[in-house]
Amino acid sequence: MTQPPHDESTAANTEELREQVEQTRHELGDTVQSLADKADVKRRAQEKAAALKEQTTAKTAELTDQAKAKAAEASHMLQDKVPDTVKEKAAVAAGQVRTAASQAEQVWQDKAPEPVRNNRTPLIAAGVALLAVYVLLRRKKK
Repeated sequence: MTQPPHDESTAANTEELREQVEQTRHELGDTVQSLADKADVKRRAQEKAAALKEQTTAKTAELTDQAKAKAAEASHMLQDKVPDTVKEKAAVAAGQVRTAASQAEQVWQDKAPEPVRNNRTPLIAAGVALLAVYVLLRRKKK
């Protein structure tokens, strides 16, 4: 038995085959990784949820800015169109509400029982709101 002579062409072919095998392994690894990524439904769902959350946050910020701008524009337009007499009456009514609220606060401090006084903030807010509604309704009837 004689062995075929090892010349440089055989060595080059062997080296080429090794490179091809290595390249094929690399491509196969990439393909397997791609398939594994597609099969990982939980991770894909989390990525999609994160992307949607980011889009929602951006859209919310955009819409909030637009709403603030429109509210400011409407406020300026309303102030320009409201007659000065109405503005003055509103200022007087606001002063009356503040006065009545401070008087109600004083009466509250003098007459409310201690347990009720300890929870006064929500009650005072409700009282002031009712008083403001009363004053505005009374003004509207005039």
